Amino acid sequence: MFKKIVKSYDYTLIIAITLLSLFSLIMVYSASMATAVERYGVSSDYFYQKQKLFLLCGAFFFVITALFPYKALKSKKVLITIVFSSIFILMALFLFGHVAGNAQSWFKIGPFSIQPAEFVKLCVIIYLSAQYAKKQEYINEFKKGVIPPLVYLGVVCILIAIQPDFGTVELILLFSGAIIISSGINIKNLSKLGTLGVIVLIPFFLLFYNKIFTSTRMNRFEILKDPFKFQETSGYHLVNSYIAIGNGGINGLGLGKGIEKLGYLPESHTDFIMAVIAEELGIWGVGFVIITLAYIVLRGIYIALQCKDPFGSLLAIGISSMIGIQAFVNLAGISGLIPLTGVPLPFVSYGGSSLIQLAIAAGILVNVSMFVNYEKKYKKQRKQNAENIVNRKNIYYLTK
Repeated sequence: MFKKIVKSYDYTLIIAITLLSLFSLIMVYSASMATAVERYGVSSDYFYQKQKLFLLCGAFFFVITALFPYKALKSKKVLITIVFSSIFILMALFLFGHVAGNAQSWFKIGPFSIQPAEFVKLCVIIYLSAQYAKKQEYINEFKKGVIPPLVYLGVVCILIAIQPDFGTVELILLFSGAIIISSGINIKNLSKLGTLGVIVLIPFFLLFYNKIFTSTRMNRFEILKDPFKFQETSGYHLVNSYIAIGNGGINGLGLGKGIEKLGYLPESHTDFIMAVIAEELGIWGVGFVIITLAYIVLRGIYIALQCKDPFGSLLAIGISSMIGIQAFVNLAGISGLIPLTGVPLPFVSYGGSSLIQLAIAAGILVNVSMFVNYEKKYKKQRKQNAENIVNRKNIYYLTK
């Protein structure tokens, strides 16, 4: 039994996640050396050492969740715990939260900062997947099958928006939409849900108008037209990202030899780490990251399609869409396709909360994959064994 389970794990997915995480460790060190000394006044390997610790913690939780049966997550006790603990933690931020980047989104514990909203993303995925899997028999009854799980989603989004952290709210709404669409809801109810969403968002925008439509945010849209016009002010980040990407060319300047990270490119080890990768490793480094991320996302979608359990299928959709959407938003932001939102690149950017949450999510995805492979391989084998037994019995009676 144990050997069969071990053989059923998706080792290509595990290798892809591991390679990307180790690559991140190298690039965080390269991207943060100058920033650590010049901006923060700490040793050049400060962020590298912290990222290494985050990676070890992430590896521990990855192993735990990869071994833990994902089906236990849909139990009533687990879901109640998820709902109340996530809401309580988000509310506690308003009393004990630390302000960083104009948002009260962090708990400060010694030298470490924890961003609860990162873990709430996974809570939302688990809760919505469990609820819509449970409601499959009446999924197209709008009031009974569609609306109830969205109450939790709405409460979470409002609490995160108040911080304010609208980038995280946007991400949560997008991958929640992927789960809802994949749950089997018909087009008629999706249209109703879209209309209801617009009606709900109007007072939301009115309530947070002054926080959403700030001059800084509106400038980000203006920058997209001609960032070089604002290169000394609001377009400074994007222009230096362009320069870093352009400097790299095909082969890059060499690992550790980037210029833009030397005080020119802000947040070089977090939001703009891909610009550093492009400058130092060229198209080869960028290609490695994009291909590996694409493999993880597409593999997740494949697992969802193969999974016969609605809960496992929706979990895989939610996790893979979260990774894919977050990667797109980061890459599109640094290349000027969409306004910058401060979203980290999954598995690559520096950050403990993001990395540990992604490790837990990836572990759950690997566990879903294991169950899918186990059922495919050994269900066929059991069926074949049963057929062989029947054939042997038939031969025995015919020759008796």
